[in-house]
Amino acid sequence: MADIEYTLEQKRDLKTAVPGPKSRELAERRGNAIASGVASSVPAYAEKLDGGVILDVDGNQLIDLGSGIAVTSVGASAPKVVENVKNAVEKFTHTCFMVTPYEGYVTLGEKIAELTPGSFDKRAALFNSGSEAVENAVKIARTYTKRSAVVVFDHAYHGRTNLTLAMTSKVMPYKQGFGPFASDVYRVPMSYPFRDADGMTGQEAAERALLLIEKQVGAENVAAVVIEPIQGEGGFIVPAEGFLPTLTKWCQDNGAVFVADEVQAGIARTGKWFSSEWEGIEPDLVTFAKGIAGGMPLSGVVGRAEIMNSVHGGGLGGTYGGNPVACAAALGAIETIEEWGLNERALEIEKIIKEELGDLAESSPIVGELRGRGAMMALEFVEPGSKKPNADAAKQIAAKCLEQGVVILTCGTFGNNVRLLPPLVIDFDLLRDGLRVFAKAIEEAGA
Repeated sequence: MADIEYTLEQKRDLKTAVPGPKSRELAERRGNAIASGVASSVPAYAEKLDGGVILDVDGNQLIDLGSGIAVTSVGASAPKVVENVKNAVEKFTHTCFMVTPYEGYVTLGEKIAELTPGSFDKRAALFNSGSEAVENAVKIARTYTKRSAVVVFDHAYHGRTNLTLAMTSKVMPYKQGFGPFASDVYRVPMSYPFRDADGMTGQEAAERALLLIEKQVGAENVAAVVIEPIQGEGGFIVPAEGFLPTLTKWCQDNGAVFVADEVQAGIARTGKWFSSEWEGIEPDLVTFAKGIAGGMPLSGVVGRAEIMNSVHGGGLGGTYGGNPVACAAALGAIETIEEWGLNERALEIEKIIKEELGDLAESSPIVGELRGRGAMMALEFVEPGSKKPNADAAKQIAAKCLEQGVVILTCGTFGNNVRLLPPLVIDFDLLRDGLRVFAKAIEEAGA
């Protein structure tokens, strides 16, 4: 792993309470200008980010254990990303690839095809957001199979568009009041080892889901099975070994397209380029976004050439899809991951998290489980002596961490998980400091 140089001192340093006076002033302005439906979990307003530090407008240095929800994996100001963006902006900001194409889009398509699992011939299409990528994957699968049914899983999160909201599991805050949603979307049980019956294997969990598909949907009607190989918003749920391979085999046998939604778990977050690699599966289509472009808006779908090419000319695209500046940023982010060994660094982050929190997770009466892979880890909080979800503990702990200058995010269908998504470039001493603040907050909440 390469040594990483930072432009901000990598330490936690509080000058004021959080939020400070300048952040509170901005919050007042925000209330008069920004719709209340756009909420923020952290009340401090950012001025500069580097490595694992958020410098806010009041001069506080907060430890970032959220990475903008797994977006700034290479850091929010990675030198190669910044350099590529500056060079691209000086040439042109936009042409629309569907009007006047450019090399960066093509180069990124080539690169992402190399990185995704599978040695088969692939094609890619680029968009702006994770939701767009997932929605287009469904369009492609429906065109290819000439079927309409889409199968998703409990606890899934796939986006905020009308179709992807139908695919998303959690009602509040994502779906409440926004229906009716797109039809022909069917939900089946996920492999959730912490909450499944004791001893249930991944294959058994898959067979449970597949039986429902066959009886309630019909295998001959399924266009796509769409799944996050590690669920994100649903609670960082890692399915039991064998679950994903059993699903992919069923798709192969029944002519359905297997879509791996790698928006949150992909791009080196789990210690491999894509989390599908952990079980050796080769998805027909992969969606990606978040960590791909160092903070610039970019997403895409990549997969088997015969599936991707089944859509008629003009059927895929969008005005800003694969914007030239975002493509340049993505190429810089990929180069950064390769040069700095960030896949290996993600595994080192996992090791440090387990060193700092493993014993506490075993002994605390309010911690049900510590789980995840790489730099995508979470703790599930429960009522003492049970598996009953404890959302109040998660909320209390997150608030206590913020008071001490550590930014962490909650998640989960039950709101009872705290997820750890540090930038892959975070200084390890800084990471340990943040985790110790987190551990103390857990101890106080469980006392």
